[in-house]
Amino acid sequence: MEKLIQTIILGLLIGGVYSLMASGLTLIFGVMNIINVAHGAFLVLSALVTWEIWKTTGMDPLLAGLITTPMMFVFGWVVYKLFLQRIRNSAPSMTVLLTFGLALVLEGGMGIVTRNVFRSVTPSYFSSSFHLGPFFLPKPQVYGCIAAITFMVLLYLGLTRTWTGRAIRASSQNLSSAQLIGISSTSVAALTFAVAAATTGFGGSILSVLFTFFPASHYVWISRLLGIIVLGGMGSLPGVVIGALALGIAETMTATYISLRWATVVFYVVILAVLLVRPQGILGVKLRQDVAVA
Repeated sequence: MEKLIQTIILGLLIGGVYSLMASGLTLIFGVMNIINVAHGAFLVLSALVTWEIWKTTGMDPLLAGLITTPMMFVFGWVVYKLFLQRIRNSAPSMTVLLTFGLALVLEGGMGIVTRNVFRSVTPSYFSSSFHLGPFFLPKPQVYGCIAAITFMVLLYLGLTRTWTGRAIRASSQNLSSAQLIGISSTSVAALTFAVAAATTGFGGSILSVLFTFFPASHYVWISRLLGIIVLGGMGSLPGVVIGALALGIAETMTATYISLRWATVVFYVVILAVLLVRPQGILGVKLRQDVAVA
């Protein structure tokens, strides 16, 4: 029983981090109906910058998130203005191809800089743990989860308590009505993409501590995050939290009781199972076109 509880605790800690990493991906889909395939590459880029900051200055990687977050916000805004804005009214397949191409370009650029070497940030508390009776809580996972939850709370408050956040939510719920009351769809889309990119800034800083990474590892991350948002419901921020926690527990349970090599397969299995049984996810809503097709 202790082993089971320990596994669930570790799953919840990693699930809290996953929820932050996936929040930007579902936010973009909810507002813009775009699946940003480059989201994983954004995470790895932020992790690489965090590694460089830590290596050069010795700064704690979680504090480095205060640098990578605004950096990725600006980067996301520029990417949207230069590329996505030009095809925002095109078919969804065009945006998938564009963001996939962007991911490949970022992977190539990072590969030239890093020479495809695996990297990981190891702060002083990297191998330390908190102990609660028979259970242990690794400090990197605890600090990372707390930082992720804090960021998610700030994001939620920003979306619910500010005019800008309300504009983003209004656009995601009914774009035509939002435009009728004076909300600029172009400005909201650019801001949403920038905010989503900012989540990869802090998320990438946490990733750099908890996982080893190299440029091509963005493929692994985009598959994990897609599994999370498909399970939770694409476009639903609360659904992301539920999906992330569930898959975090499923991953650790698989690694503990079956094999570590099968842990990452869980996300692919979930994508297939959810699409077959409940395509809209746990908190997703069936669209009119989905009902028509069914």
